[in-house]
Amino acid sequence: MVYLFLADGFEIIEALAPVDMLRRAKINVQTVGVTGKTVCSSCGVEVNADITMDEFEYHDVDAVVLPGGMPGTINLENSAAVQSAIDKAVEDQAFVCAICAAPSVLGHKGLLKGKEAIAFPGFEDALDGAVLSDKYVVTDGKFITAKGAGVATQFGLEIVRALTDDVTAENVRKTIQCP
Repeated sequence: MVYLFLADGFEIIEALAPVDMLRRAKINVQTVGVTGKTVCSSCGVEVNADITMDEFEYHDVDAVVLPGGMPGTINLENSAAVQSAIDKAVEDQAFVCAICAAPSVLGHKGLLKGKEAIAFPGFEDALDGAVLSDKYVVTDGKFITAKGAGVATQFGLEIVRALTDDVTAENVRKTIQCP
């Protein structure tokens, strides 16, 4: 199971594009409302999460996903439950995926030391000890990071590839006519 955490102020495309790619690949994914069942994006669009943080139980996790956006990233970082889910994912060697500002959450935890990673311009200093990448989406071990909203589909496809294989990711890419 993949869990994508939504907190008020999240960047809508960075959350929903990966959910779309994962569901097209028939990967089980649930959105988790950190700040409630209905979560408001940074641009004011409200999204109903599949489950709330109160309903979230960590088990059989293949990946956790953190979309960026402000103040969504701050709200994710301030959630003890999200912090615990990240810690358990790392311990279980599940994938930990973050886009835009959200890789800063991983950097502040020291999880990106020595790892190739990327974040939205201006957040590089928060990637404590990371090897900054010039790629838009980068995978290093069990960490997948991406630069921003413009590569949200590519980010989602990379998560699909990591959880399945190149063929599945390529098939999803072709079905959405993504270059």
